[in-house]
Amino acid sequence: MNPNPNQKIQNPETQIPKTPQMNERDFTNDLLSTEKYMTASYCTYLNEASHQSLYQDVLNIFTETQNQQRELYNLMFRKGWYKLEAADQQKMQQSYQQFQGYTNQLPYQ
Repeated sequence: MNPNPNQKIQNPETQIPKTPQMNERDFTNDLLSTEKYMTASYCTYLNEASHQSLYQDVLNIFTETQNQQRELYNLMFRKGWYKLEAADQQKMQQSYQQFQGYTNQLPYQ
């Protein structure tokens, strides 16, 4: 059975006081956004690094940052502060078929 394409996947939301001051959700969301930005920036560096030792150091920092980003995502999802949209099975199948056709164009099969 295909899920409703507008169906949200989330846990019950942990309620927080709605005040002008930043609350736990605001701080966590800010941290998550920062970690996402940092991992994207580290990826750019890693793609262009020419010094092997420095590359390895930044790769270790990237891995720690990525793990922290994942922990923040999991925390927000558990608290119901991060929602996902259920994938439409028909659209997924169409995308799969489209990209499967591209493999014929690759030089190595």
